[in-house]
Amino acid sequence: MRLILASASPRRAELLRAAGFDFDVMPTNVDESMRAGESPYAYVRRLAADKSAAGLAALKGCAREVTTVGTVRETPIAQAFSPADAIVLGADTAVVVDGDILGKPRDDEDAAAMLRRLSGRRHDVMTGVSLRHGAYEVGRVETTGVIFTALSDEDVKWYVASGEGRDKAGAYAIQGLASRFIPRIEGSYSNVVGLPVACVAELLRDFSTTRPVMP
Repeated sequence: MRLILASASPRRAELLRAAGFDFDVMPTNVDESMRAGESPYAYVRRLAADKSAAGLAALKGCAREVTTVGTVRETPIAQAFSPADAIVLGADTAVVVDGDILGKPRDDEDAAAMLRRLSGRRHDVMTGVSLRHGAYEVGRVETTGVIFTALSDEDVKWYVASGEGRDKAGAYAIQGLASRFIPRIEGSYSNVVGLPVACVAELLRDFSTTRPVMP
């Protein structure tokens, strides 16, 4: 059985690789629009499932998109992974404060506004995880509490100018310069980076015993 990461995120790939997982990467594109009345919990769980479903669909029909971590590989359909031999992993992460999802900042002004909103308080990072083998799918949402110190105007200005948070949800990266602003977290560190690795490992163990045999 081969693990396929249905994500183009280098951070998720790095986390899996660091934990010793052997896997291939198949980037997917799904509509990430939030539905009316949808909670952040339901949102990340649904998107994770959508991404694993998109990865499975791509595995069936777009073998040339399969890539090995760190390289791009054009794979003839006859030699591609069979869906029967693959478990597809989808994930989606959101930074949540006061019930609102903070996505990637539109610009530096938006990034500064997000950081001021996070300053001196706790917020949640939620990651939906989905594993899929054929029509069988299981998943979970991992939540980590992140505590920020109070940020001065100079702190915000300095961090925004670094550019580190421009492509990050919530406008910060816990694994980088922003670590100086985070005295503690409550829960999984890798979840805040983008993928709760221990959760994935547990789901894979459970998955191997509960998934039905494909015909």
